[in-house]
Amino acid sequence: MAEAPGDLLSPGFMHQLERLDVLSRKILQGKLQGERRSKRRGQSVEFADYRNYVVGDDLRFIDWNLYARLDRLFLRLFLEEEDLSVSVLLDASRSMDYGQPQKLAIGRRLAAALGYIGLVNYNRVSLYAFADSLLGQVTNLRGRRPVPKMLEFLLSLEPPETPPETRASDAPGRSGLGESLRHFALAQRSKGLVIVISDFLDKGDVGESLRYVAADRFDAYAIQLLAPQEVDPVGGGVVGDLRLRDIEDGDIAEVSVGQALLRRYKANLQAYCHHVRDQCRRRGIAYMISDTSVPFETLVLKYLRERGLLG
Repeated sequence: MAEAPGDLLSPGFMHQLERLDVLSRKILQGKLQGERRSKRRGQSVEFADYRNYVVGDDLRFIDWNLYARLDRLFLRLFLEEEDLSVSVLLDASRSMDYGQPQKLAIGRRLAAALGYIGLVNYNRVSLYAFADSLLGQVTNLRGRRPVPKMLEFLLSLEPPETPPETRASDAPGRSGLGESLRHFALAQRSKGLVIVISDFLDKGDVGESLRYVAADRFDAYAIQLLAPQEVDPVGGGVVGDLRLRDIEDGDIAEVSVGQALLRRYKANLQAYCHHVRDQCRRRGIAYMISDTSVPFETLVLKYLRERGLLG
């Protein structure tokens, strides 16, 4: 686990992130008109009102003439100033506590990067952690001041320690992913961008789970993270006669890992990832997959830009 905010985002990388912004496909298509805060406020939108300046607001929109008269700082507001709501949901279940690099560690850094980009662009940012259900959240963050609070929340995340046999999601038909996304969706009253970061290794119906963030009011992205050892078990030392325990629900399987079983495993993993991708596409959710050995800077600065999430 990272021990300091700098382990999540270094100052140099934060400077690179400040050149980016989160993008919404629906907003670009005009489906959520007025939901996006214009980056050219004061140049191409109509003036509406003033409000008191708050530390962290963009200094470019302070009315200095009013300050000279009243000796108080006011911010100019415009009709299309409403910000974009950005919600990042991070899977902190036991299966994410695996891999070198660990999936949850990369997930924390990814959530931190996306949250930071949203905050420096004056969007409304909320972060959620989930496993069998929602574990914690920090919501309605704006501007640069809440950055330490966001990083502290991410640094505090650990997979649940409750023994698998006592967890509520072991009940037949229950899905930790589905329950978490359902509770998130029920609590949301506004439109916005939703980013789910998970390995999606859930025994429930992934398509049924994803439908909760496929509503018209959401522009959803799914980022699937896998460990290199999951992609290539032999490289991870999984070979020979083994007694395997499911990290999520404690199921035990005794297997003899040979070439035939490895081929079957890889075919099943590929088929499952394709299933997750297809379920996302059917519901209008943008999908991408990466293993945690990909350099983090490449994942954010290259892959997420190529997928249209950042620009």
